[in-house]
Amino acid sequence: MKINSTVVLTLTLLLLMSVAGTASAFWGYTLGREALKGVTQPDISPTKKLADNNSASNGKELKILLTEAELLKQAEDIINGKVIPEPIAELGEEETQEAEIEETSPEPVPQLEEVLPVKASDRGVSLAIVEAKQEGGSLVLDVDLKNESQDSVRFLYSFLDVRDDQGRALSAITDGLPGELPANGKNFSGTIKIPTALLEDARELSLTLTDYPDRELELNLANVPIAR
Repeated sequence: MKINSTVVLTLTLLLLMSVAGTASAFWGYTLGREALKGVTQPDISPTKKLADNNSASNGKELKILLTEAELLKQAEDIINGKVIPEPIAELGEEETQEAEIEETSPEPVPQLEEVLPVKASDRGVSLAIVEAKQEGGSLVLDVDLKNESQDSVRFLYSFLDVRDDQGRALSAITDGLPGELPANGKNFSGTIKIPTALLEDARELSLTLTDYPDRELELNLANVPIAR
């Protein structure tokens, strides 16, 4: 009896599951059909629509094209002055703009070698820059001192004032210049060294040297272009 009851219960469950599955499938089919009632097939196929678009495009191109007779008539009207052709943009516009930019741009400062020697004098004493060169990270100026006055002159070169075009004082080292310049008209040569690291954005230099201790004369070299 136990076995028979189990079999009956199993068959009953399988039957209920089958019925439930069939009912669910039928219900889903019914809902889907109701949802698709408002959907219809398009009247025009994509192939036909593409062909119609191509035909319309070809028609527009044909309207833009001119016949040979119309072209000849337009050419004749232009020759006879009946139609004024559209003006063509003038050539050389870019070249003109470049020329205007060049005119408004500042003139480059000449190199020191182009204006050497640079000379300053006062009361018979002269200071001249005769050569400039880059050497070991420094701008080296070869200078001459001459005294054509009647009295000797003393200099203290630690008082040599060197400035750039922005008014900044620059460090300078002198070598070979006499502490006392005799009044014999003879050239005395030496060098002035300025570190190039201090001259990055400078364009010009000014040098001022006065006698010591009286400071009665002043040797001033202004607007000296920097050698690069």
